[in-house]
Amino acid sequence: MALAPRSQEQPPESRILETAATFLRRLGPRRTTVVDIAAAAGMSHANVYRYFPSKAALLDEVTAAWLRPIEAEVRVIAEGPDPAPDKLERILFAIHRSYRNKLERDPVLFRLLVQAAESNTGVARKHRGRLQGAVQRTIEEGFAQGNFFPVDLRKALALVFDLTHRFVHPTAIALDRDLLRPSVDTRAARVARLLLQTLGNGRY
Repeated sequence: MALAPRSQEQPPESRILETAATFLRRLGPRRTTVVDIAAAAGMSHANVYRYFPSKAALLDEVTAAWLRPIEAEVRVIAEGPDPAPDKLERILFAIHRSYRNKLERDPVLFRLLVQAAESNTGVARKHRGRLQGAVQRTIEEGFAQGNFFPVDLRKALALVFDLTHRFVHPTAIALDRDLLRPSVDTRAARVARLLLQTLGNGRY
C-alpha cells in the first residue's frame, strides 16, 4: 500500500506513530505490520524497534497518543476554580463525549482502547488511573467544601464509577454505538443528577 512520503524533518517517533495510525485505520491491527510501517515511514524495521520494542508497544503508544488530550482536558477541569459538583459533572461528560466522538469518527483506534481496557494493559491502567485521580481529587474537594457528604473515599469513588459505567467505560460505550446520541446524552445527564444528589446527601 503506497503512502505519501513522510517529512524527514519530523521526529522519527512521531513519524512512526502517524504512519502506524494510518495503516491501522486502513488495514486494522491484524494486517498492520511493523515492516510496512517502517517502509512507509522511510526507515528500517530495526529502527522502529529502537523506539518501540514490539508491535504491541507501538499500538499501545498509538492509543496513548489520542488519549492524552482527554486526560489534559480532565486535568484542567479538575484543577479549575468551580465548585466540586460542577467539576465532577464536567469531567464525566468530557470523558463520555470524547470517547463517543472517537468511536464515531475513528472506530478502529477506539477499538484499540476497548481491547486494552478488556486486557487491562499498561496503557489502559495508566489512562484509567489518571482519570480516577482527577475524580478522586474532585470528590475530596467536595468533602472539604461541604458540597458532598463526607463518607469513605473508596465508597464514593465506587459510587461514581458504578453509576456512570455505561457512559465512561470504553466497552460499554462501544456496546451502545447504535443508540442515538441525544438519547444517550439524556440518559447520561439523568445519571449525573442522581449521582450528585447521592453524593450530596450521603445516602448510599
